[in-house]
Amino acid sequence: MTRTTTAVTRAEYCVLACAEAWRGDGEVLASPMGTVPTLGARLAKLTFAPELLLTDGEALLMGDVPALGERSSVTEGWLPYRRHLTMVMGGRRHVMMGASQIDRFGNQNISCVGDWHHPARQLLGVRGAPANTLNNPVSYWIPRHAKRVFVERVDMVCGVGHDRAAAAGPAATRFHDLRRVVSNLGVFDFATPDRSMRVVSAHPGVTAAEIREATSFALPVPADPARTREPTAAELRLIRDVLDPTGLREGEVRP
Repeated sequence: MTRTTTAVTRAEYCVLACAEAWRGDGEVLASPMGTVPTLGARLAKLTFAPELLLTDGEALLMGDVPALGERSSVTEGWLPYRRHLTMVMGGRRHVMMGASQIDRFGNQNISCVGDWHHPARQLLGVRGAPANTLNNPVSYWIPRHAKRVFVERVDMVCGVGHDRAAAAGPAATRFHDLRRVVSNLGVFDFATPDRSMRVVSAHPGVTAAEIREATSFALPVPADPARTREPTAAELRLIRDVLDPTGLREGEVRP
């Protein structure tokens, strides 16, 4: 594949890293949350994962891949809330959620910061995070990698991590499948003996020290970590000219 010589922005590396989360998934529903994950899912659909199902965010399956902010012109199917939940419970969806806090074992918090009884900050609430993490593949997108997000212990468990699922027993671990975490600094997964987080790749320009300093828990980082792959010229053209011609991705990831 032809490589591009055009300067690639950090946001574009993040789009590519998010797209890779759906590689090899087959015919499942991609449920991205956020601008960069949405671009990633659409890029995957247009390139290496044509079987992915995409929605308009409401009740329709899209038969085409429009730019951000544009309406789909091809309806592939109807997916109302009830059917969406059935798909979630059956594991035929791979969601990429956000996280206000995430710990070394992948426990996620989007509900509150501080003591649950007297929180310092009230956030979204638990929402569908528990069912998501116990019934279908889950990845996370975190646009600002920082110590207050990558914490030693989350203040409240919304999305279930590996240690919590193991403690709950086979009913919780049977379909528990945390795939990867993508941040503005790199890509991470849980392919370790104790299922704790590890570095898969750092985005170009990011150092090992930068990742360690932005993480509250002890995260093993190679002195020279692997690099998130470069987009091809075709992928970069799709991101810039087809999927996000107005550059919304750059507003979600700081240069």
